[in-house]
Amino acid sequence: MKLKKIYFTAIAAMIVMLGFQSCNNSDDASNATARVQLKLVDAPGDYLEVNVEIVDVQYNNGDTEEGWKSFGKPEDYPMNVDLTTLIAGNNLLLADEIIPSGMLKQIRLVLGDGNTLKIDGQETMMALNTPSAMQAGLKLNMNTTLEPGFSYTFILDWDVQKSVVMAGGSGMYNLKPVIRVNAEVNSGSIAGNLTGEVLVDGLSVFNALEDVTVEVYTNADVYVSESSTDMDGNFLIQGLAAGDYKLKIVDLEGYDNYESAPITVTVGTVNTIEPIVLAIPTI
Repeated sequence: MKLKKIYFTAIAAMIVMLGFQSCNNSDDASNATARVQLKLVDAPGDYLEVNVEIVDVQYNNGDTEEGWKSFGKPEDYPMNVDLTTLIAGNNLLLADEIIPSGMLKQIRLVLGDGNTLKIDGQETMMALNTPSAMQAGLKLNMNTTLEPGFSYTFILDWDVQKSVVMAGGSGMYNLKPVIRVNAEVNSGSIAGNLTGEVLVDGLSVFNALEDVTVEVYTNADVYVSESSTDMDGNFLIQGLAAGDYKLKIVDLEGYDNYESAPITVTVGTVNTIEPIVLAIPTI
């Protein structure tokens, strides 16, 4: 009897241990996820409005059998956004989802046909034609391994100037998106403020300069990115790899061209520089 008691006690203990192991395996499975955020920002162009319709945002892990999966729910779409408003720190949160960890191979922006364009001097909106390939989905390579339990934020920098293309001499415009992707965790930002001198009754007054393009270059004078100032003269340039850069403001009527001293960008930080003040050229 004593041996039987020991035997059944051992069996019971094994069942309990297997139960705990099963629970742990279940917990591990549920924790095999990562959080992904996609933020859309704009490198500005010479347009008053560029309105795009995003009907789906999808991702895949490179497995052809699993295919494409949507971020969010069908009721989250379509998203309609004026790209020209995504400056000076403003962004559109395209996705904020918990997805399986592992390889994030690509994301895809599926565009609708309700895209429009407004040009300076023209009161009415123009159709912004979207090629069928773009409506099928603009693929962006990510090639990032998502670790379980970690959060990842990706900056999608949509270059409006390069994305709007005139269709020959027809007066029509096509939308051919040019988007640069960078991981926020692997990048930094430059923030600043821009004012300009104005003479009022012979006295110098300094006002915020709105809608001025601030360009970013490497120290070797290679163009990297740009952004525009808001109504208060503020600007924020995101998604920059670690390194040294300089800012340029060129061809601004009434002011000399400006070039900053080298600015060091570090990963995961916003480098707020001293305010930029543009003076009236001396005669």
